[in-house]
Amino acid sequence: MSDRPNGLTYAQAGVDIDAGNALVERIKPLARSTARAGATPSLGGFGALFDLKAAGYDDPLLVTTTDGVGTKLKLAIETGRHDTVGIDLVAMCVNDLLAQGAEPLLFLDYYATGKLEVEAAAQVIAGIAEGCRQAGCALVGGETAEMPGMYSGGDYDMAGFCVGAVDRDKVLPRLADQKPGDVMIGLASSGPHSNGYSLVRRIVERSGLGWDAQAPFAAGQSLADALLTPTRIYIKTVLPLLKAGHVEGLAHITGGGLTENPPRAIADGLVPRFDWNAWTLPPVFDWLQQAGGVSEQEMRRTFNCGLGLVLIVDPHDVPDVLEGLARAEEDAFVVGELAAG
Repeated sequence: MSDRPNGLTYAQAGVDIDAGNALVERIKPLARSTARAGATPSLGGFGALFDLKAAGYDDPLLVTTTDGVGTKLKLAIETGRHDTVGIDLVAMCVNDLLAQGAEPLLFLDYYATGKLEVEAAAQVIAGIAEGCRQAGCALVGGETAEMPGMYSGGDYDMAGFCVGAVDRDKVLPRLADQKPGDVMIGLASSGPHSNGYSLVRRIVERSGLGWDAQAPFAAGQSLADALLTPTRIYIKTVLPLLKAGHVEGLAHITGGGLTENPPRAIADGLVPRFDWNAWTLPPVFDWLQQAGGVSEQEMRRTFNCGLGLVLIVDPHDVPDVLEGLARAEEDAFVVGELAAG
């Protein structure tokens, strides 16, 4: 094809293919660092393979999840702190897999921006790789889309996709085993995780504090750094309990908070009865409630209020579960029980 005078290029239209290629080369070592049994990540192909037999499964079911980070990304973009939201992205997907009893195996990401800034994107994907290492899953690929006109400047959004597996006899929830008197065990969250940030941002705006101000609830941290604390990943501490058969149900406390998520892991005819005095509301939530004048009910249906996961456990298994979590240095405590509803 011959050159045309005054011909336009893709770069002039706002898409820099060279920047995209530079990003791929930058993140290849990050992907390789997440290799695990069954997968050896190698970016550049059109798909990825996984060997379930090599991963030790006999009668597996595949489980898939997808999620994002929500408006927590606005905080990262506005403050130029991009290194932790990738962990959030992985966490929101892999913790959901636990609710089915599944182990995360493969992770893929979708990153879309108005103008690809290689350094910011590399920081995000470094966070994704760190999240995958924490979860024990392989980062096997993804998609980077530069779409001028769809996003403003360096704004970006992203989504994560995870594939996990669980042997057929270990699928959760085990609804037929649940009964009144089963115990709910809560695992501490690291903060709001990745939910409720539209409300968080409004509360911060009302407070008059800047992102670089001292966080009123976290000594030695700026407000931005404290609120960007990444979502806790529970895979390596909780998965052994699931494989041992000690858990009858599990709720990942995300959007909908403590009022809407636990019922998703509980059999019909049963309801969760929380002992709201069983744990102390962490300082970040206390500040959000006071600064925003947020009602108790709104707090419980918007935020995790300090509980990232809730496990449903037979009373006889409670000592073993609490002991196992303590050995794994997980902060866990009894927060209520199931009752006939």
